Amino acid sequence: MRNNDGLIRIQEALNTIKPAERNAANYILEHPEEVVRLSIKELSKRSGSSQAAIIRLCKSVGVSGFQDLKLRVAGNLQTSELSNYTNAEITSGEKVSSIMDIVSRKNIQSIEQTLKIIDLSHVEEAIEALDKANRIDFYGAAASQVIAQDAQQKFLRINKYCSAFADAHLQLTSSVTLTEKDVAVGISYSGETKHVNAAIENAKKNNATVIAITKYGKSTLSELADIPLYVSSVESEMVRSAATASRMAQLNIIDILFTGVASRSYDSTVHYLNKTREVLQNEFRNPHKG
Repeated sequence: MRNNDGLIRIQEALNTIKPAERNAANYILEHPEEVVRLSIKELSKRSGSSQAAIIRLCKSVGVSGFQDLKLRVAGNLQTSELSNYTNAEITSGEKVSSIMDIVSRKNIQSIEQTLKIIDLSHVEEAIEALDKANRIDFYGAAASQVIAQDAQQKFLRINKYCSAFADAHLQLTSSVTLTEKDVAVGISYSGETKHVNAAIENAKKNNATVIAITKYGKSTLSELADIPLYVSSVESEMVRSAATASRMAQLNIIDILFTGVASRSYDSTVHYLNKTREVLQNEFRNPHKG
């Protein structure tokens, strides 16, 4: 695991941890340079959290202890992870140049932070499962459904049998026909999309391997997953419904999984990509314009 993701982990878990832990979490986020020099007893006194709550916070963000957390926070500081773009907001009448800069930087930062919190071993497990799967179902709603359809388009092109039904009824229907030889991929930033989780529950009952692409921290979807792949997002709650930066991070994970599967059977991948490109070019491109 990378050692410069302490602040990112805390930011992502902030809305899901208990109030007693949140006091310490907020103090660390507000005073990171100070915290790396404190003992757990000193942090307890300054943040108003008990030492037990700080230990629970460490567990909640997936680190081995307070010393490990301090090392990761120090890593953040050394690599300037606390970008001004994290909290930058689009305001009324914003200049187009400013919008271009803020949106682009948020997208880039979301991908970079996701790479710091994602577990490499989980990515390898996901690629292995997808490569061996007889069938893959991708489940999502709204913006996450767009991610599912992108995944379907990619994996179909290398001859992987998969579906990404937009209709919630069809997602549920498909999920009950999966087997232990199949993979179900649930895509939901919140991890609480009702029909996506229902489809994933059906897949688990049929012993299909479950992959989740969701926000860092505890959620219904992450708890259901055999292989959780966590996404970081730098969006504020004000623009959260637009799912902009988180969508880019999710798309990047799909690209990683697709490329990983494709690289395992390189010759076959090239063969099918060439075949699908040829048929699409012949059918849809103007022969006089190339």
